[in-house]
Amino acid sequence: MGVDGGALEPVLGLAAAVRAEIAKAVVGQADTVDLLLTALLARGHVLLEGPPGTAKTLLAQCFARTIGLGYRRIQFTPDLMPGDIVGANVFNFQTSSFTLTRGPIFTDLLLADEINRTPPKTQAALLEAMQERSVTLDGVGHDLGERFTVVATQNPIEQQGTYPLPEAQLDRFLFKHLVDYPSAAEEAAVVGAHGVRTGSPDPAAMGVGPVADASAIGRAAAVMDAIRLTDEVVGYVVALVRGTRTSPDFSYGASPRAGAMLAAAARARAALDGRDYVIPDDVKALALPALRHRLVLSPSAEIEGRTADAALRTVIDGVEAPR
Repeated sequence: MGVDGGALEPVLGLAAAVRAEIAKAVVGQADTVDLLLTALLARGHVLLEGPPGTAKTLLAQCFARTIGLGYRRIQFTPDLMPGDIVGANVFNFQTSSFTLTRGPIFTDLLLADEINRTPPKTQAALLEAMQERSVTLDGVGHDLGERFTVVATQNPIEQQGTYPLPEAQLDRFLFKHLVDYPSAAEEAAVVGAHGVRTGSPDPAAMGVGPVADASAIGRAAAVMDAIRLTDEVVGYVVALVRGTRTSPDFSYGASPRAGAMLAAAARARAALDGRDYVIPDDVKALALPALRHRLVLSPSAEIEGRTADAALRTVIDGVEAPR
């Protein structure tokens, strides 16, 4: 059952307010903001990859501030331990009992900054939280809330001092988005806006404030249940996912879970575009960020110098979209 145009207002109003507020501090990056909004509505996590200085952290901070949810930031380093993220039960000698000391993971939106600068053991501390939205400490489960979202940033893995994320962890991210350098005009605007300031950019000092709260996000997310996904579009998603498994460019293709997550993201994108139904273009627009991190290039493709994105585009172009 669909929804009328007025019923989409919670989604459209939220998106417009967030975009306008972030624009006070971040120049450009409209596609990144839209992916963050899509992930918020689809209840997915986002990995932002790009060279240092391309506003990945600033953008994530601004996004967290605008949506008005609880927010914590972890700077990942080589000596960070799992307990530094999750917390621990600490013995209190005065009461002769254990007291739970909660780590920064107990929040609504967690910014995992430079996640690939910490070893896999510590990266894995996020696995249960990202999949189940809960953590287990000494055999006791602790709920993190239905809005728990991870926005992680990483520098390209070819830079020194980094640890590539394991495939199991990458699969927990709804999107992997590549943040590139801005255009010449955008870079001039960045230098003009931030060149007069000292220190690191501060979203609050730049006028970025909350424009939503948990209830507003809940109303927007509730619209998702009524976004229509036809059998033809479902078939298109499945054909794309299965195409990655039969392509000679990939040793391992995308899983059925990847298809389900892509379909959920397409429904969110449809709502953000003011529609109560998904079209093939929604799926096609999100296929790259939703699938690129779930694929493993074949040795022959690597020898030929092909990239995962190029090989994935070949698959996308080779699957006929329904009319």
